[in-house]
Amino acid sequence: MDLSGLSTPQLVAVFSELTESMSKERIEAYRPYTKQKEFHAAGKDKRERLLRAGNQNGKSLCVGSEASYHLTGKYPDWWEGRKWDRPTVVWASGETGEATRDNPQRVLLGLPGEEGTGAIPAACLGDYGMAMGTANLYDYIKVRHHTDGMFDGWSMLRLKYYAQGRRKWQGPPVDFVWFDEEPPEDIYDEGLARTIATGGMAAMSFTPLQGMSSVVLRFLGEGKTDDRHDTNMTIEDAEHISPAERARIIASFPAHEREARARGIPTLGSGMIFPVIENEIVVEPFPIPDYWKNIAGIDFGWDHPTGAAKLAYDADNDIVYLVADYRASEMTPVLHAASLKPWGDWLPWSWPHDGLQHDKGSGEQLAEGYRKNGLGLLPDRATFADGTNGVEAGVQDMLERMQTGRWKVFSTCQSWLSELRLYHRKDGRIVKERDDVISASRYAYMMLRFAITKPNNKASSALRLRGNTDWRA
Repeated sequence: MDLSGLSTPQLVAVFSELTESMSKERIEAYRPYTKQKEFHAAGKDKRERLLRAGNQNGKSLCVGSEASYHLTGKYPDWWEGRKWDRPTVVWASGETGEATRDNPQRVLLGLPGEEGTGAIPAACLGDYGMAMGTANLYDYIKVRHHTDGMFDGWSMLRLKYYAQGRRKWQGPPVDFVWFDEEPPEDIYDEGLARTIATGGMAAMSFTPLQGMSSVVLRFLGEGKTDDRHDTNMTIEDAEHISPAERARIIASFPAHEREARARGIPTLGSGMIFPVIENEIVVEPFPIPDYWKNIAGIDFGWDHPTGAAKLAYDADNDIVYLVADYRASEMTPVLHAASLKPWGDWLPWSWPHDGLQHDKGSGEQLAEGYRKNGLGLLPDRATFADGTNGVEAGVQDMLERMQTGRWKVFSTCQSWLSELRLYHRKDGRIVKERDDVISASRYAYMMLRFAITKPNNKASSALRLRGNTDWRA
């Protein structure tokens, strides 16, 4: 393009047209992958959404594009998510002012000095104000909104960041809040509260390097509700990355961070006790052969949950399968036993040393209380064959099996898998929190020598439970 001879107003007009064309092409060129489209569609009836993805998998582009649609009203033909037919208030945020400028602001507006080259077309940008304390960070910018192609008012985009503190997150009602990278729980709560009056929604896009945090647990753990949606997008879902490049990228990450950085699986960094790739130990459920031996383990609890796990042992290949799990709080032995007996009234049950303690209510030993309610607890507490019962020895044996393909987990055992992601060390010591099902599986594994096949004669099984100490007979 020959620009020589053009006047200043003409040059301004040309560059304005080019800028608008670039930004138009940017948003119109966005064609979501399957997981991104799933995330958008969930906004139709979910108030809270998490796009949990690996690094450079397209999570910020995904949520930034959606924020642009809500601000401008220019929804594409393929759109299946929620729509606003009026101007909106949108907050976009990151960890610090610099992080907010370099990621969500960049996605929405473009780089400093190139505003209008991001997801929001240049022709839609209006009046603005700059933030204090961070160079080139906007405080707000008005955006033209259209309904059915007609301009109907100005939307408002505000740029926020977590380091401002909770008080700075208090304010007027908001329609859509975008958290780019994981927010502290109090910031998330405050941002979410801003959407109550509008019936709006919150969206998060991050790689879960903080592990099973309180925010993540709202979407993956016991805090999950029908109003929350989790979309897990992995490197395999990122169609712009070739298979060869995916392998190279995954290999470049530290082993203990690969699941988080490549597949959005929560980890706890170098403190993980079981630093394994989750999809290498998880298998889909299948019928257990009759000749395989079985054993279950239980970890007693009250304030913390009671956990239970059932193992099936493929002796021919020396592979242990975790086939069922259970976790429940503040229930008596009779209720736990009722839930666990369907696993098999013939099952031998391994249990820890605290089963010898006396229940405060009944005065009888905990283990005896479970026996009276029909659970076949082994005569003695869990130990290895040499009589020891060290936690470290147990977890190291389990880890070695995982690393050598000899410990597999049914995909239905979500309680055990959620604990796996949280199970970690601090200052070299195992943190004894949310490890109830893992502990139960460790007790069962310690007593694997007493695993049995399902008997054909239930009467002989009942006799065995009552008094025969040789479970291998």
